[in-house]
Amino acid sequence: MKKLNPPQQQAVQNTEGPLLLLAGAGSGKTQVITTRIVHLLKDKRIPADNILAVTFTNKAAREMKERVSNMAGKMAGGIVISTFHSLGVRILRRDIRALGFKPNFSIYSSSDQAGVLRQAMREKDIDPKQCNPDTILWRISGAKNRLIGPQEFKPLSDDRIELATAAIYPRYQELLKGFNAIDFDDIIMLSVKLLQSNTAILNHWQERFQYIMVDEYQDTNASQYLLISLLAKKHGNLCVVGDDDQSIYGWRGAEVQNILNFENDHANCRVIKLEQNYRSTSAILEAANSVIKNNPVRTDKALWSAVGKGREIDLIVAASEEDEAEQVVEGMLMEQFKGNLSWSDMAVLYRSNAQSRAFEERLRQERIPYVVIGGQQFYERKEVKDAIAYLKVIDNPSDEASLLRIINFPRRGIGDGTLLHLNQWSMEHEVPLFEALGRVREIDGISESSKKAVAGFHEMMAGVIEGFNTRYGMGAQVNALFNRLRIEDELYRTLNDAAQARKRIENIEQVVNSLAIYEEQNPRGTLSTFLERISLMDEDKPSEDSKEHGLNAVTLMSLHSSKGLEFNHVWLVGMEEDLLPHKRSIEEDPTVAEERRLCYVGITRARRHLTISRCQTRRKYGATEQRTPSRFLDEIPEHLLITISSDTGDKEDKAVDLAADFFSRMLGE
Repeated sequence: MKKLNPPQQQAVQNTEGPLLLLAGAGSGKTQVITTRIVHLLKDKRIPADNILAVTFTNKAAREMKERVSNMAGKMAGGIVISTFHSLGVRILRRDIRALGFKPNFSIYSSSDQAGVLRQAMREKDIDPKQCNPDTILWRISGAKNRLIGPQEFKPLSDDRIELATAAIYPRYQELLKGFNAIDFDDIIMLSVKLLQSNTAILNHWQERFQYIMVDEYQDTNASQYLLISLLAKKHGNLCVVGDDDQSIYGWRGAEVQNILNFENDHANCRVIKLEQNYRSTSAILEAANSVIKNNPVRTDKALWSAVGKGREIDLIVAASEEDEAEQVVEGMLMEQFKGNLSWSDMAVLYRSNAQSRAFEERLRQERIPYVVIGGQQFYERKEVKDAIAYLKVIDNPSDEASLLRIINFPRRGIGDGTLLHLNQWSMEHEVPLFEALGRVREIDGISESSKKAVAGFHEMMAGVIEGFNTRYGMGAQVNALFNRLRIEDELYRTLNDAAQARKRIENIEQVVNSLAIYEEQNPRGTLSTFLERISLMDEDKPSEDSKEHGLNAVTLMSLHSSKGLEFNHVWLVGMEEDLLPHKRSIEEDPTVAEERRLCYVGITRARRHLTISRCQTRRKYGATEQRTPSRFLDEIPEHLLITISSDTGDKEDKAVDLAADFFSRMLGE
């Protein structure tokens, strides 16, 4: 208790009744939660069996349990500190008989679910080529998280996928029950159903858990909210911990209103704000507060720090995304040279994973180790490999591995059986596979429709290969090819998840941009040398061992993946309209409230220094377009920002400053 500040001590000591603990970024909430649990055990003498703490990840639950055990020893035996789903499984194992299941039910993995769904689709005569099974499972998952069962599910439109989901969902659930199995989303939905439908079972669990704490409450969805409400209703000793300013998972069902409405939902609720930040400098927190206060609906609070003002925030105004990456990496080299930071102290945060490409390339050029968290490295992504395979075939039609990768992407009705016949004929007649495609009419065992598809693909690619000329702009020619292939339509059609499709389209766009930038920087460059450069970069990629977060490597990650982490120096890149805030979010919510929260999360990841960057131009499918500074930049006070432009003079000034700093240190030593 002596280690806690006054508001933290109040949070620990207020154990009776509903408590809303608004814990800002870096305010020591985990310490408060664990100390509060130990206070219940040691000072209030509450039996461990009567205490429940719920969080969102197994890692967080494990760390919390270890801290409590270290402080309370044997008194902590029997306490339940778990994730929502572990709690649900505990409830179901004891009482699921009331829903017609056996207690030894199986929890199906995603691959098991896919098998059950395919069976349901066959029975309902629904073609998986017309309705993507993954998308149907995603719709079913969304319904379950909103506590909409198979009988209550109604299609919201005449959309083919919605209608298919409505037809398949009831049969899918029947099959699961027949196998005595549930899926991951059933865990919470069935727990809620069980508690709502059986008073005796509800009373048992309410008596068992008389003191309940929930961490990251701003991330709860409808089903999790109701589960906790049911358990806490009898005794009312519910403490929820969270920060509405860090609610950034609306796209996966989290409802920020759960924490905003908590005070109204619970009579006599006490609210305690943890506003002292132990992580960042005052300059960083002032910037974060200045941005987030512009959100129209939020709880009133402002982070402050006793760490000191710290350095101002650097603002890089780059000419292009390549220049942005160059200046960011130069900044990293400078910080490391000055002896202030190791590579693991540095992180690059971006809104879209597609933005990682330029930074990865620059870091590899400088031989700086890095890890990509929450996403594959750029050139390892499937859609990127598909796009590069087209370039490899244009450059070398004899590259049969790449040819086989693209022959049915986008789908053109060329199946495995056709490929088997083509390969076999190619080997028997000792001709390259590409030539065999052009002679498909001579090959037996292939249907007329497949022959037509193969011949059409060969004719198209032969024309592209023959007409490809580096003098006419390689990026423009590849962009024209991808438009002709209608890859965007293919991704929207096969994924049936617009957000996921857009991400993959952005990555393919980056392939075109990378080629266009390469030829601009290398006027005599060829497609072969561009592909060679990519291959060599692939050899330089970080080893498998370095992928484990925590080694001495720069971290690249999306803003969504960064929540809960902190770094001494953060580069928050791409601070432009249509990136942060993202174009899609602007269209869906003109207030861009969740995007502003994302920006806030990014700023508060920085401990000692923050650099923000934006570009004046960016490539879009190889063509240059002007960029507009993010509205969030205007919300940061000018006195906090030091602007660094792309001008040569600025770079020379930085070099002089670096040299001066180095010699000052040497003289001092």
